[in-house]
Amino acid sequence: MAQEPDWEPFSSPNDAKPRQHRVGVVDIGSNSVRLVVFDGAARSPAYFFNEKVMCGLGAGLAETGRLNPQGRVACLAALRRFALLAKGMDLTLHAVATAAMRDATDGPAFRADIEAETGLTVHVIDGAEEARLSAQGVLLGWPGSYGLVCDIGGASMELAEIQGGAVGRCATSALGPLKFKDLAPDARRAHIDAEIARLAEAFGAQRDRLFLVGGSWRAIARIDIARRKYPLHVLHEYRMDATSVIETLEHIAAQDPDSLRKKSGVSASRMALVPYAAEVLGRVIDTFEPHDIALSSYGIREGLLYEHMPQALRDRDPLIEACRFAEARDARLPGFGKRLYQFILPLFPDADPEMRRLIQAACLLHDVSWRAHPDYRAEICFDNATRSNLGGMKHWERIFLGMALLHRYRNKREGTRFEALYALLTDRHMAMAEVLGKALRFGAMLWVSEGTDIAARLHWAQTDRRLSLIISPEAVPLFGEVARHRFQALAAAMGAETVVAPSL
Repeated sequence: MAQEPDWEPFSSPNDAKPRQHRVGVVDIGSNSVRLVVFDGAARSPAYFFNEKVMCGLGAGLAETGRLNPQGRVACLAALRRFALLAKGMDLTLHAVATAAMRDATDGPAFRADIEAETGLTVHVIDGAEEARLSAQGVLLGWPGSYGLVCDIGGASMELAEIQGGAVGRCATSALGPLKFKDLAPDARRAHIDAEIARLAEAFGAQRDRLFLVGGSWRAIARIDIARRKYPLHVLHEYRMDATSVIETLEHIAAQDPDSLRKKSGVSASRMALVPYAAEVLGRVIDTFEPHDIALSSYGIREGLLYEHMPQALRDRDPLIEACRFAEARDARLPGFGKRLYQFILPLFPDADPEMRRLIQAACLLHDVSWRAHPDYRAEICFDNATRSNLGGMKHWERIFLGMALLHRYRNKREGTRFEALYALLTDRHMAMAEVLGKALRFGAMLWVSEGTDIAARLHWAQTDRRLSLIISPEAVPLFGEVARHRFQALAAAMGAETVVAPSL
C-alpha cells in the first residue's frame, strides 16, 4: 500500500462538514492535461468546468528519457490558461503529475518551469499513489465495491485492489501505450507479456469485477457501444463481459482506424493509441479473468476528493446525496421529497433496498425541473436521469428513474424519442416505474409545508387489490378534481379499486 501523501489539497479529513464550494484539480498526464472544477454536492461530484488538452507530454519518452518538446510547449500553454481561468473563478488549483513527469530526466526542470510561470504547485506522485487515488475515485462512485481497478494512462498502467470500501494492494507498470507503441510487434508482445506476468505475480488470482479507468479504455468502450448498437451512450457504469470485449478487440484489429473513429466518436489523437491499449486489455482479461467489467468515469481527480472526505461523508449514498443537493437547489419546496417518499412507500411493500433508494431518488427529483416549459418537462426529466452525472447507478436504474420521472408529468410513455432505451428494463421494472411516476404525480397534489396539520397517507391492500387514501379533514380541500383523476390513474396502473376514507 502506498504511503499517505504529505500534502493536503482539500479539507481536513477531520472536517465533518460537507464542502459545498468549488475545488479545482489539474491532472498532468502523459497524454493529456485536464482541468476539472468540482462544484456543489460534496459526496457526489458536480462538474462545474471540465477541459482537456491532448499534449502528448510522454511521447518518445521511452526512447529519449525526456519529455516531448512539443508536448512541453502545449502543456505549459494549457496550464497558463488553466491558471488564468482559476483566477477568474477565484479558486486555488491543486495540480498532480503522473508517469511522464516522474519518469523523465527533465521532469524536475519542467516542474520548476510550470511553477515559475503559472504559480501552480505541482505534486508529482509515484505509481503506487496514482493507483491508490484512482481506486478511491472508483469508491467515490461505488461505495463498498470489490474488485480490481485498472487505470491506463499514456505512459503507465496502474492496478489496485478494492474490497469493502478500502484500497488494498497497488502496483504500477510500463503498460501505457506511449511506452511501447514504437517497438516492433514481437518486442511489443514480449514487453506486454512481461509486465502482465509481473502484475499477475503481485496480485494473484482475481475473479471479481474489473473497473476500467482512463481515456483509452473509454475509447474502447465507445467502440463497443457503437458495435453493439447499445442505446444509452453513457460511459460511467457501462458494463461489458469478457466475450463482448474480445469481440470488440477483434473488431478494432479488423477495421480501418479512421472509419472506426468516426463511427464511435473517438478523437484522432485518442484513436492513435487504441490499438496498443487493446493489446493490453486483451492480456489483462486473459490473465485476471474478471467476473464482469465496468467502466468508471471517476479516477484520480475524483480520488483526490474522496481522499479528504471524512468517513461519515464517504458512507453516504452518492445518488441520494446528489438528489438531495438538486432538490435543495432547484425544487420549489425543498424537503417535500422526504415526505413524498414516506407517502408513496406503502405502494412498494416488496421493494428491496436497491429499489427503495431509486424510489427515494425519484421523490427528491420529482420537482427539480419545474422551470422547464410544461410541454418538455417529461423529456427533460428523462434526459436528466439518464444522462446526467449521477453516481451510484447502473444503466437500467438510470432508465427506471427516467421513466418514473417521465410518468410524473406524462401518463403515456409511448411516442417519445426514448423508446429504444426501454429495452434495458424488464416488463416488471417498467410497470413499477409507471406506478412510481403516477404516485409522484398524485402525491405532488398534496404539496404543503412541513409542520402543518394537513395529513394524508396511502394504504395498499395487495391481496384485495384495494388502494385507500386516508385523508385528514384539513386536507380534504386538496383532493379536488385533478387530484381525484390522478388518484384514479395511479390505481389503474396498479390494477386496483380505490377507497377514500377520513383519518381518525
